[in-house]
Amino acid sequence: MNIISYIKFKIRKVVYTSIVLMFFLGCDNNSSTKKEINNSQKNSEKKNEILYKHLKNGAWKYDLYSKEWQTEIDKGLAKDSTIAYLWQQKAMPLFKQAKYEVGMKFIDKAVKYDRIRWQDYRAYIKCIFAKTYKDAVNDFEDCKKRFGNNYVMDHTYNFYIGLCYLQLNQFKKALHIFEKDYNETLKDKGENWIHHLDLFYYGISKYEIGDYNGAILLFDKALKLYPQFSDVLYYKSKCLEKLNKLTEANKIIKIAEDYAQKGYSINESGSPYERFPYQVRW
Repeated sequence: MNIISYIKFKIRKVVYTSIVLMFFLGCDNNSSTKKEINNSQKNSEKKNEILYKHLKNGAWKYDLYSKEWQTEIDKGLAKDSTIAYLWQQKAMPLFKQAKYEVGMKFIDKAVKYDRIRWQDYRAYIKCIFAKTYKDAVNDFEDCKKRFGNNYVMDHTYNFYIGLCYLQLNQFKKALHIFEKDYNETLKDKGENWIHHLDLFYYGISKYEIGDYNGAILLFDKALKLYPQFSDVLYYKSKCLEKLNKLTEANKIIKIAEDYAQKGYSINESGSPYERFPYQVRW
């Protein structure tokens, strides 16, 4: 979320709060109501000033991993330690440096002050970066209870829960979750919303339980969306080996290796920093 989006988000919350207050108080013009609304608006303006000064004109002018980045954010937090976005921006470079324990203290603060915006991001970090899969499942399940099966980093909460169960070797659980998520997405949003990674990991869950034909069907659907996806081709070749289709398997593994050397693999926003589950090490 960039600074402008963040500010717009906060302004919407302030406006919403003001409307709710007016509704429940019958548009009462007493001084205490006006004072509460004014204070809320002043609070928001003050937070925005801090963000402009210490992010846009501060940390963002320096290298992501520099001491200056952290120092500028610390200056902002010294003025108002309840600004969740500052805590997230403090944590984010640390995760990209694999300093998970240090970063997690700061993202916990972001969740404390703005759970709606940052809890699912924290769960994503636990799943893809820190690889604390049980904690990630707990965080995502709590997000589902609070907000429904929403999206974070282009995928549903259930998608990440399925990934966690794959990594915990609970393959039947993973299969059930990917299957449910796939069917719900088809029903609610249509086939255009199905992502090639959804199909890849759904196929992996079938591969892990020995349903090689079922896995190939899903891998082929993924390849229609991303024909050069080397990791899908790799696991398709493994399925063909299991089915004793060795000539076809050998042909496909050579194609997969060629695409891998050209960089065609998982291309998520976090993939430059972390290897994703089942991403092939060639």
